[in-house]
Amino acid sequence: MADRVALYLQDAHPIPEAIRYVQYAEECGFEAVWQAESRLVRDAIVPMAAFAATTKKIKVGSGVINNWTRNASLIAATYLTLDDLAPNRIICGIGAWWDPLAANVGIKRDKPLLAMRECVTVVRDLLAMKNVTFQGEFVKVNGIELDIVHGRREPRNVPIYIGATGMKMMTLTGEIADGALLNYLVAPRYNEEALDALEKGAKVAGKRIEDIDRPQLVVASVDKDRKKALDGARKLVTQYLGQQPHIMKASGVSQELLDEIAHVLTWPATEEQIEKAMALVPDDVVQLITASGTPEEVRAKVREYVAAGCTCPVLYPLGDDVRLMLETFRNGYSN
Repeated sequence: MADRVALYLQDAHPIPEAIRYVQYAEECGFEAVWQAESRLVRDAIVPMAAFAATTKKIKVGSGVINNWTRNASLIAATYLTLDDLAPNRIICGIGAWWDPLAANVGIKRDKPLLAMRECVTVVRDLLAMKNVTFQGEFVKVNGIELDIVHGRREPRNVPIYIGATGMKMMTLTGEIADGALLNYLVAPRYNEEALDALEKGAKVAGKRIEDIDRPQLVVASVDKDRKKALDGARKLVTQYLGQQPHIMKASGVSQELLDEIAHVLTWPATEEQIEKAMALVPDDVVQLITASGTPEEVRAKVREYVAAGCTCPVLYPLGDDVRLMLETFRNGYSN
């Protein structure tokens, strides 16, 4: 398959069922599976190991762990172990996490750019099998290395991707990372600012924007029944309209709609409020920031994200028929 596509999984499916989806994605020619880790629901590492152990070719990435709850040496050791399980198929996706969750578990996210730079620097050097001494503000290690008694001692091919949201983190990503895992629930045109920031950072490191891989999470609600597909994405879109109005406005959602949603939704929103707010969200807004509809409509929307700079759509399936979504992209998105 000429087109690059990948699968994104959160916690909607039991892990044995998710394994079967990943195996089918591999059969359909998908390049990678990215496992989410954000809320206190399901960590990324256990399902990543399960996916890696039960497949042969598909790459397995974290989408994304954070750089606060695991120290840099543990992150390096963890991804070394995953690479032992599936050599040259592991991707380390890492992000800066978010509040209020971080604050609620006792983490104060001061200077997130510096913290990320220090973490990525040390993790990369450890996976390169270097002996590392680093005395930063957030990462302090003295003469450590990955202490392999048995097994491969050569440097590991584990690329590091940053799940950046803000443009300052995006610029840093262009400078220090192998790739950026771009966010979902944005209109394709929203990528313009992200690519500008990535290019700015890449230039600092003597790289080009083409040197930075840019997979992007894309919500994909596919059904032969168009209404069912759109309704399948509407709840997630509604919640996001209430939680991230600034991003929605930048994507082209009208201020009038955002005000209406804000009038109905509090935070945290009740199911009753979400249901009421969903009735306010028209189909065109759902399709503005997701790939939802018939298989043909979904492929067409994915092509818009690729045209806007995404190098590999990472498809987040909504709805009951995950296999239909995978089959929709068996031959890529070009036709």
